[in-house]
Amino acid sequence: MVTKTVMNGTFDLPVSFKGESYFFSSRLLQHGYTHKFVVDVNGQPVYFEPDEERNYRAIIETADIKSNKELNLELLKAIAHAIEAIAK
Repeated sequence: MVTKTVMNGTFDLPVSFKGESYFFSSRLLQHGYTHKFVVDVNGQPVYFEPDEERNYRAIIETADIKSNKELNLELLKAIAHAIEAIAK
């Protein structure tokens, strides 16, 4: 089975984190009936996909986590919440 992948243009995702406002370059990837968001977090692409309850989770390679000390778990949660807000 062949699935068509559609990539839309990039957009700035607004995220509030620790009282500050940030904008992360992002894009939506659509694969058939599913989708993912790719967010550039401090130069590291992080994929966010919906789980069974339609909450977004971050998908990151273990090697990328170890090599990029700027990936903060709380920041990733804030990004996931921002995606949930725009995806509704």
